[in-house]
Amino acid sequence: MLLEIIAHDPATIENDLNSAVDIALRHAMQERRHGVLVTQTGFSTYTVAVSRDVPYGETRELRQWGALA
Repeated sequence: MLLEIIAHDPATIENDLNSAVDIALRHAMQERRHGVLVTQTGFSTYTVAVSRDVPYGETRELRQWGALA
């Protein structure tokens, strides 16, 4: 599962990220195998994913600008 967030003002970014993380956490809790990874890919772009690289029960953040260019 991968959700992409594109927003240009801080309030929208925060709101959309919180919603996406909630969705990803629900998915991760059902599977009970992976955690959630939030990646900032640009100034106003983020991805939120259930990731096998993150232990179950954890949420991690990563900055990877230019990754999806």
